[in-house]
Amino acid sequence: MELSTWLAFFAASWAISISPGPGALAAMSAGLNHGFRRGYATTVGLVLGIWSQLLVVGVGLGALLATSAMAFTALKWLGVAYLVWLGVQQWRAPARPLAELQADAGAVTPRTLVLRGWMINAVNPKGTVFLLAVVPQFMDLQQPLLRQYLTIALTLGFTDMVVMAGYTALASRVLAELKSAAHMRVLNRVFGGLFVAAGAFLAVFKRQA
Repeated sequence: MELSTWLAFFAASWAISISPGPGALAAMSAGLNHGFRRGYATTVGLVLGIWSQLLVVGVGLGALLATSAMAFTALKWLGVAYLVWLGVQQWRAPARPLAELQADAGAVTPRTLVLRGWMINAVNPKGTVFLLAVVPQFMDLQQPLLRQYLTIALTLGFTDMVVMAGYTALASRVLAELKSAAHMRVLNRVFGGLFVAAGAFLAVFKRQA
């Protein structure tokens, strides 16, 4: 991959990472419920989910997923169900200040948070369709593909790790100032509603014919 091409993709990666979506919601939700250090494990999962999607695209299964109505629909509704489940869980989360929630955070292991983050990106067919549309524009088919895919994976991973750190910190530091149980209840319901809305948007998403 030429340096100029990589710089263009690097710029695009920032736009991709910063754009609000289920990943940003998950990062902020994790920061709100578990604080920055523990909540950042969710970002590790999000990056692994992106890499999983890129692997699917790289080995050619992405094109099959995008053209197979059955496979696309099955994955889409799995993603919808998972986002709605996250929304319900967030809606019902205890309305307690962050300091109290962090005291009980040991009940949720980093491995669980990583898995949650991975699921959000790995079962979202919009990610596959997006990568199928964007990645080929930055690749030179006359050059070794593996090296280019590794470059793309590392670039996407880096920008996501940085951006999601910001989202997680925003939730854990700024929202931590809200001490009232009523405020926390409102926040939980806002985040819960946003997860459900993300699921609804995914439900109406259709692959291109």
